[in-house]
Amino acid sequence: MKTITIDPITRLEGHGKINIFLNDKGNVENAYLQIPELRGFERFCQGRCAEDMPQITSRICGVCPVAHHFAATKALDDAFNVDPPDAAKKLRELMYCGYIIYDHILHFYYLGGPDFVVGPNAPAGQRNILGVIEKAGLDIGKEVIKHRAYGQKITAILGGKATHPVCGLPGGVSKGLNKEEVSDIKKMIESSIDFAEFSLKLFNDIILENKEYVSMIKSDPYQLHTYNMGLVDENNQLNFYDGKIRLTDQKGEEYLTFPVNEYHDHIDEHVEEWSYMKFPYLKKIGWKGLSDGKNSGIYRVGPLGRLNASDGMATPKADKAYTKMYDTFDGTPINSTLSFHWARLIELLYATERANELITDSDITSTNIRNPVGEPGEGYGVVEAARGTLIHHYNLDEHGLIDKANLIVATTNNAGAITMSIRDAAKGVIKNGNVDDGILNQVEMAFRAYDPCFACATHSLPGGMPMQIDIYDSQKNLYKAYKQ
Repeated sequence: MKTITIDPITRLEGHGKINIFLNDKGNVENAYLQIPELRGFERFCQGRCAEDMPQITSRICGVCPVAHHFAATKALDDAFNVDPPDAAKKLRELMYCGYIIYDHILHFYYLGGPDFVVGPNAPAGQRNILGVIEKAGLDIGKEVIKHRAYGQKITAILGGKATHPVCGLPGGVSKGLNKEEVSDIKKMIESSIDFAEFSLKLFNDIILENKEYVSMIKSDPYQLHTYNMGLVDENNQLNFYDGKIRLTDQKGEEYLTFPVNEYHDHIDEHVEEWSYMKFPYLKKIGWKGLSDGKNSGIYRVGPLGRLNASDGMATPKADKAYTKMYDTFDGTPINSTLSFHWARLIELLYATERANELITDSDITSTNIRNPVGEPGEGYGVVEAARGTLIHHYNLDEHGLIDKANLIVATTNNAGAITMSIRDAAKGVIKNGNVDDGILNQVEMAFRAYDPCFACATHSLPGGMPMQIDIYDSQKNLYKAYKQ
């Protein structure tokens, strides 16, 4: 049996490799995504001061620190039995919109989008932001850089830092906004709304008007029929910062809705020996292996998972774009993995519109931004990270120190789906042993659509570092394997 290894996989946060196994006819028998790195954040957070968690956990990842910062902050609100003032919640959500703006722009233009804008079979050296600029134009490149910077500036104004914010406190935030800052943010948001609309038009002109691309998006190798999960508001519309967790099934019908403090009643995690990444699944259905369908407990989160789990968007322009996407696919849910890119741009538009609602809210300059905390206990915090649903769960001792911590990260939630998507893409595009760089890139496109963050996703509650040493003979056959 021949093995093809893609190592390292590219245009993502973290490290990973793909092993593809071919049979004697040169067709794919199976493919695995292996994550060789591990970070034991749950373990070394034990014994730390609870109020330090928003800063500690934001260091898990430099791409999505805002998500961890506020998941931790919300868990502390709950653990210290305090409800922040409305103004504090609005400031947090406004900052969160800034994070979504810069993160979604990053992925579409720098990481995932080049596969379409430049082309999946273009030379590897061109499938990057420079290739996008060459294809779309230098002026577009300047707009990309400018508006990604706007998202980071909004985060810096509200959070104290653009990358690792320091504003989140149990019961509120550390600083408010003055009128000058409001004026600056409003100008950046207004420009970002226009850029989000432009990005959707670019997607339409370059991708949706290309019959080959649309055929690829709808093709069988990139379809996956799973449950979908995301945060929704009281109208079952998407919300990044707050709400209940909603799950819909393969037909788009509601399967389950629950508050975050009940997540352990509905979600469990499976471990495979070939990866440091866990595989969450729905408890009531159980772990049935890497398979999709109604009888599989695997679900998807992230832009497409969120849109599939919701009944629409809470802002007018984004809701119109949402309707167009589902009309194109003849209804809900959409099972095409490559449609994550389209969903991501709709979310970009929603984030800019929602940010505009918040920055024009009269309460946004209120100085009532923190309430006093109560006694320490147990707390749950959930937000929608750019990559999907993020859960922080802490148990505090009587001194306010972390006794136990559990984190279920967006990419961890998607672990089963990502692995299956890679396998199915490999089976679909590799035939009779014919493999070149463009074909292997089409395999990578299956994971890249999820915008995975493997640094975030690799946790171990015991903090152990299991190790396996493989010894091969001169013919590259496995002779013996030693496990720690």
